[in-house]
Amino acid sequence: MKTVNHWIGGKTVEGASGNYGPVTDPATGEVTTQVALASAAEVDAAVQVAKEAFQTWGQSSLAARTKVLFAYRALLDANRDAIAELITAEHGKVHSDALGEVARGLEIVELACGITTQLKGELSTSVSSRVDVSSIRQPLGVVAGITPFNFPAMVPMWMFPLAVACGNTFILKPSEKDPSASNKLAELMSEAGLPDGVLNVVHGDKEAVDALLAHPGIAAVSFVGSTPIARHIHTTASANGKRVQALGGAKNHMLVLPDADLDAAADAAVSAAYGSAGERCMAISAVVAVGSIGDALVEKIRERAEKIKIGPGNDPTSEMGPLITAAHRDKVASYVTGAAAQGADVVLDGTGYTVEGNENGHWIGLSLLDNVKTDSDAYRDEIFGPVLCVLRAETYEEGVALINASPFGNGTAIFTRDGGAARRFQLEIEAGMVGVNVPIPVPVGYHSFGGWKDSLFGDHHIYGNDGIHFYTRGKVVTTRWPDPSDAPAGVDLGFPRNH
Repeated sequence: MKTVNHWIGGKTVEGASGNYGPVTDPATGEVTTQVALASAAEVDAAVQVAKEAFQTWGQSSLAARTKVLFAYRALLDANRDAIAELITAEHGKVHSDALGEVARGLEIVELACGITTQLKGELSTSVSSRVDVSSIRQPLGVVAGITPFNFPAMVPMWMFPLAVACGNTFILKPSEKDPSASNKLAELMSEAGLPDGVLNVVHGDKEAVDALLAHPGIAAVSFVGSTPIARHIHTTASANGKRVQALGGAKNHMLVLPDADLDAAADAAVSAAYGSAGERCMAISAVVAVGSIGDALVEKIRERAEKIKIGPGNDPTSEMGPLITAAHRDKVASYVTGAAAQGADVVLDGTGYTVEGNENGHWIGLSLLDNVKTDSDAYRDEIFGPVLCVLRAETYEEGVALINASPFGNGTAIFTRDGGAARRFQLEIEAGMVGVNVPIPVPVGYHSFGGWKDSLFGDHHIYGNDGIHFYTRGKVVTTRWPDPSDAPAGVDLGFPRNH
């Protein structure tokens, strides 16, 4: 059986704890790999390696850093398919979706390639007699990233390229459910010329996470995952004196007004709710239909959803793959089987779905629930699967109030032809990312990603300018130099004494 080990100091390091976790192929349910789970001592060893590497990397020139990043960008581009195949094998998403994930990660690498302009400081001259003030940004030291299973390549690339471009060294703790992509990303970084110890990958479970949160050698922690864990990460790491950005869960809404193009809205709802099997924090999981359009919209969504082909991610004809684990599949199914008892109309029931020849895979079909109540489990919880809830509202104001009452505030969208309504929505809605006729408003790499309320813990969003500020700290320098004409008597530097 294949074993995924740690990547520390520019080389593969075998696990020393004796503990391993299983990695399954979601399409078959078969355990194909084991991943080493680090002890606290192994985490400490990785931190020491990163601390030593920081002594040199933190003082390196911007030219040296960007040289590595440009080479890395080229290697990632050349290895897109190989990385996507690792994602499909361990996560289950279809190959085209995995390729899209790599492409979005590449955006942040490209942002990091331009770090020379992003780290320019400020200068004010002559703020007082012969006094100048400058502001600069410097790296923090050793920083860590803890990333989720649903985007095993993209989310790590939201973190470490910017962190190392800013002069930090990095320890990545990816999900133990699909670890291989992270090792591949680190190996390519080494091939691009990154010095040993600047980027390290430590696999593990809660023991490794807790060791990172408590370690005095780590200056900052980035996290993407569920809200309960994000809250724990933020509380624990902050208590240990660390800077924290912890991105939590979501319940993203799509408000559809009566004037909207219903065909476009239905297309968007199906793509945003069921893409990547709904296992993404920016998935649309709740559609709010305003006025009389609800029945027509639900019917259009149903027609489209029934045509989606579900199958193994390595089958080019598959449009949606399996869920990551059998336990997660069963949890997602429970929301559908319990929906009717809580007042919903089950328009499509995806539970019990199987794929011929791969019956042991973690399969579930697409589910569509209509007339969902706001106090039901299917609405309140982040399901993280291919389940779309439809709620009804009589007016725009009622729809906005419903969305703003949610404890989550990650992303939201409005579908309308009315520019005035769209403008009101983007100002009145309480969410960090807003789409206008765009169902999944994930910003491009040079704008930061992050939500509000229980979707974000910490002051900084991820990547973009916020990411650069998170991985650096500001310093202000005030200087005053005597004019050469003020030299002591007896020393003549040739400057006229004219004052």
